[in-house]
Amino acid sequence: MAHVPRPTFRTTVPAHVTLRLRPDLPSLRDTRVVDEVKRTFASGCEREDFRLVHYSLQGNHAHLIVEARDQGALGRGMMAIGSRLARAVNRVRGESGPVLADRYHHRLLRTPREVHRALRYVLLHARRHAVRLRTNLRATKALLDPASSAQWFDGWKRELASATALSAPRAAADREHTPVARARTWLLRIGWRRHGLLDPADVPG
Repeated sequence: MAHVPRPTFRTTVPAHVTLRLRPDLPSLRDTRVVDEVKRTFASGCEREDFRLVHYSLQGNHAHLIVEARDQGALGRGMMAIGSRLARAVNRVRGESGPVLADRYHHRLLRTPREVHRALRYVLLHARRHAVRLRTNLRATKALLDPASSAQWFDGWKRELASATALSAPRAAADREHTPVARARTWLLRIGWRRHGLLDPADVPG
């Protein structure tokens, strides 16, 4: 990735972050990797000035939605999250060495619409790849992606959730054991809902 100046900010805002893996590593969607990532994220998803709020693991990359107080907090938080992701992959493959292909890429989310689009893109990203591979989605319609934080998301359309095989969002009492932190910014808690709840059967463009 070209070393161009990063977007700057002076107040806590959400960001959509992408991390890419080096070639010839296990898929992040391997169930062993998924489980290991969940465990390591659960113990490091929240710092005083940084929070990992959502994530989606794809074959060779990960999408994250985070909150950071400022540019420095984002850098420190992503260094910690990147290290945790790398250690999880290395524990599964029983080796050591570099895992991430390059430094992270991020996009700040400054409006409710941008946050809505990012949530849809990240939490439903596996369905996007399935369509590209011409996978039949009927058998998996409205199932939450186990390689993501979708099961801890409380913004799914209720009428669909009650009529499908959706897993219910985890109770608040269980959140201390989850791999993601509770959002604190207005944009990630409330603002994005102005554009509607998410359809778990949707396919992001």
